[in-house]
Amino acid sequence: MSEAATHPVTEPVARPELLASLDPLLREWLPRQRWFAGKGRPVTGFSLVTANELLPTSGQLGLLHLLVRAHQPATPAQGATAQQGDCYQLLIGVREALPPRLAPALIGHVEEGPLAGRTVYEALHDPRPADVLLEALRSRARIGELRFERDHRQRIRGGLAPRLVTSEQSNSSLVYGDTFILKLLRRIVPGVNPDLELPRMLAREGCPRVPAPAAWMTADIRDAQNPAAGETYVLGVLQPFVRGATDGWELALHGLAKGEDFGGEARALGRATAEVHTALARALPTTTLGHVQMELLVEGMTERLAAAAQAVPALRPYAPGLRTAFDALADLAAEGQTWTAQRVHGDLHLGQCLRSPTGEWSLIDFEGEPSKPLAERRMPQPPLRDVAGMLRSFDYAARSNPRTTTGPAPAPAPAVSEWADTCRAAYCAGYAEVAGRDPRTDPVLLRAYETDKAVYEVLYEARHRPDWLPVPLAAVGRLAASP
Repeated sequence: MSEAATHPVTEPVARPELLASLDPLLREWLPRQRWFAGKGRPVTGFSLVTANELLPTSGQLGLLHLLVRAHQPATPAQGATAQQGDCYQLLIGVREALPPRLAPALIGHVEEGPLAGRTVYEALHDPRPADVLLEALRSRARIGELRFERDHRQRIRGGLAPRLVTSEQSNSSLVYGDTFILKLLRRIVPGVNPDLELPRMLAREGCPRVPAPAAWMTADIRDAQNPAAGETYVLGVLQPFVRGATDGWELALHGLAKGEDFGGEARALGRATAEVHTALARALPTTTLGHVQMELLVEGMTERLAAAAQAVPALRPYAPGLRTAFDALADLAAEGQTWTAQRVHGDLHLGQCLRSPTGEWSLIDFEGEPSKPLAERRMPQPPLRDVAGMLRSFDYAARSNPRTTTGPAPAPAPAVSEWADTCRAAYCAGYAEVAGRDPRTDPVLLRAYETDKAVYEVLYEARHRPDWLPVPLAAVGRLAASP
């Protein structure tokens, strides 16, 4: 049996003094993390949801698993819903002192409480704590509220060397021996997470375009006021690692830098997307969106445009033209047109696609847009939402600087614009080969979704990457002028 499976901890170690001693360190460290969702607002305090020892903190190397709520002032848009605070998953290593190789992982030195005199750090940088997680998944461990499950049809070998993925992402990932990748969710919410739900469904359908989950990690949290009630949180998913794969974003930028045609890859990616959509429609119920449902959809798009224009002055001149895309969709719905909705990826772009060395495409990261409520992410939607996301991604790639990938080019040359148009057309054609219908035959819905996505991009870049703002603004100008 593994150390993780046999560890005697069966009750949470949620001592109030533990969190109190970590509070000043977490207030400084947590807002600096890429995956922290509350940037720009001060952390006013923490509350402990669960605390479990995966390795005893009294030993030479300890490992704490914490779920903590970070309390912050609410924004006007959040209102009272933000009072509870976002819940984050933390894996904290505990040592007397950090070796030099772990210096970048430092959280701080604890001055009081049960860990007084010890050093705490982000444990995912350390191979030993990473080993503990894999062993817990292999052995289906139960540690306090934590539950480690696995699919016994997939073999998970022990002793696979772990390494932390250091590329920018909204969660954290560990690769084990180029065999598996463990995605650990950072900002967690209760309920069925589509990042586990949909790949499992697709595996049952025999869809080869999505790596099937090999194991997963959850937490069962009891209600303090009603012990018989509780909620389940999905904390992480272990999937096969596509060895030697290149993500679509890097592949596209590489092709642009060398002046290579990407149409063939875009067509194959369109086919892969349609295969996933077809399998999801078989596996899960579909629904029909009529006038009432489309009115709500259009209302949401219009409200997001108004809010973005209020926040980003550069968007305001285009707002009337952009609004015509939503009005046209509302008019079609009023005339009686309906659309089929189903479960979709929800946040599809080139960075969510992997091409193996043999040329096969896979889709990953079915979490959806993390900023949206889980119930909304799990709602059936027209498949064209995913298509629109990918079409916007081709435009982003064309307008990015392939030499650095850190910022946009001043303006795309005609040949680069033609590259994007070729990719968009090839992707739609490939999609039609599998789905039986070309997305371009529904131009009103497609334009509305592209417009909504571009508005979101303008707001995101204005807040986080101002140098990139010209990229979505160029699309906004084109979409605002479209009939």
